[in-house]
Amino acid sequence: KGKILALILNGNLVDSASEGDKAAVILDCTSFYAESGGQVSDHGYLIADSVKFLVTDCQKQGDHFLHIGTVSFGSISIGQEIDSVVDANFRSAIQINHSATHLLHSALRKILGEHVLQKGSLVDSNRLRFDFSHTEVISSEKRKSIERIVNKEIRRNTSVLTDVCDINTAQKKGAISLFGEKYGDEVRVLTMGDGFSVELCGGTHVLCTGDIGVFKIISETGVAAGIRRIEAITGDLALSYFDKLERDLERLSLALKSTPENILEKATILLS
Repeated sequence: KGKILALILNGNLVDSASEGDKAAVILDCTSFYAESGGQVSDHGYLIADSVKFLVTDCQKQGDHFLHIGTVSFGSISIGQEIDSVVDANFRSAIQINHSATHLLHSALRKILGEHVLQKGSLVDSNRLRFDFSHTEVISSEKRKSIERIVNKEIRRNTSVLTDVCDINTAQKKGAISLFGEKYGDEVRVLTMGDGFSVELCGGTHVLCTGDIGVFKIISETGVAAGIRRIEAITGDLALSYFDKLERDLERLSLALKSTPENILEKATILLS
């Protein structure tokens, strides 16, 4: 529950907004996560009697959270009490991908070396994108090793733990921080896999690594000098990806009058 402190309509502070108006709402407290650290914002609703405000974005400006969206019906006004309701399914898909980036980061450092550090990321409900320091193309064999390590940690289904402490204590815990990032007096330390991954992070995450389900790398490319990028999918989207590959293989087998087990041999003979 919160109270509306301010309303912004067309760049101006206003006292109220009506059905159909696109506005930004500032509350005294909220359950929404604002876009930050590569993680997209929550979606959901602000609801009170006879009013519903659809939130499609949440941005942080200073100490304020701007709930950006449209008045679905009714009207909202300054001082009104309202409930902030996050879309649980949307947040769940995001936090599955976010937690997977932490496991990926640790797996990369184990396989490629401790020179690997995060240089950027994008986490949304459909996929994860992770940029990191490395100078060479990652071989197919090493990609598979990275996937195996991440999926092993997922299957271990360990608890994801958070702790708020000062930066010196966090560093003693072995927490990885981002170069150039500014940290306050207190930081949030996220630990996964009984110490497999320890990082500073303020984002939303799964309760246990098993909630991620499955992890699949779909691409690995270079984006700048000394910077590589991995894109990956998790959970239901990864399972859908596997289903599509299986259907494609079945159709190819039918077209080549072969079986999935013998399709490579049949294709090689036809090409010859």
